[in-house]
Amino acid sequence: MQIATVQTEIAQSRERGPLREIKIPPCPELLTRLRAAMALQEPDLSEVQAIASADVAMSATLLRVANSPVHLGDGAPCVSVGQAMTRLGLDATAELMTGFLVRNSIPVNSPHLQRFWERSSRRAMAMRLLVPKIPGLDPDIAPLFGLFCHVGMPVLLQSVRGYGATLVEAGARIDRPYVATENANHKTDHAVVGALVARVWGLPQPLMAAVRLHHDFTVLSDSQLEPGVAILVAAGLVADQMMRRAEGLKPDADWTQQGERVLDWLQISLTDVEEWTDQLAGIEEAY
Repeated sequence: MQIATVQTEIAQSRERGPLREIKIPPCPELLTRLRAAMALQEPDLSEVQAIASADVAMSATLLRVANSPVHLGDGAPCVSVGQAMTRLGLDATAELMTGFLVRNSIPVNSPHLQRFWERSSRRAMAMRLLVPKIPGLDPDIAPLFGLFCHVGMPVLLQSVRGYGATLVEAGARIDRPYVATENANHKTDHAVVGALVARVWGLPQPLMAAVRLHHDFTVLSDSQLEPGVAILVAAGLVADQMMRRAEGLKPDADWTQQGERVLDWLQISLTDVEEWTDQLAGIEEAY
């Protein structure tokens, strides 16, 4: 499979398949502007600051994080967006803004997806942590993948009758994969819908493909697939396991079945994952 194959699948499902009735929220204008400003060879700092200042709540988020004990240290509290950006750094600022804009574009008000965006943000942090540790992991796409990995779930919950019950059933069943239950009930799943969101929002193609394939570990041996996609999928499973360890949860079905294979493929060890989990806990203190 190649990225182009994934694109074709999503397009066909949208035109005449089960995705026809799925309502995709529009990409926020401020996010489009932010991505354009960050995509320049020399990111436009003035534009990023203007975008951050355009939303009072987003500005407050940046100031809150910049003034957290981890970032504040012995310094004076930040009182402006510009000061917060300087203290946090441009990449961290852009990631915080992206998370804020996505959360507010796809709200989740359901007991079936408690703490959804909190956990998505934590996954994005874990992916950022893994960038220098896993060769080939794209520093621009990895945190986005962490944030968008399961975005199909709230979209399905808003668009498809009975999907809440499917979430409960899929989480309880041990006889088949999560996405198998989704497909049995709705003829699509959160991986496909998440890829559609990425496509509609104009996000990077490797991200779109990785979201589509994040439960499909045959990508590790697929010589036709662009290597960056497989690395995202493998690193995503490691990030999820780090989160579960940090929360004191048992490994999920994907890790139980594929964890050892993924570790071997990435040439890392379980000890590495444990050490990185401790590092992740330290980063989370800032947020």
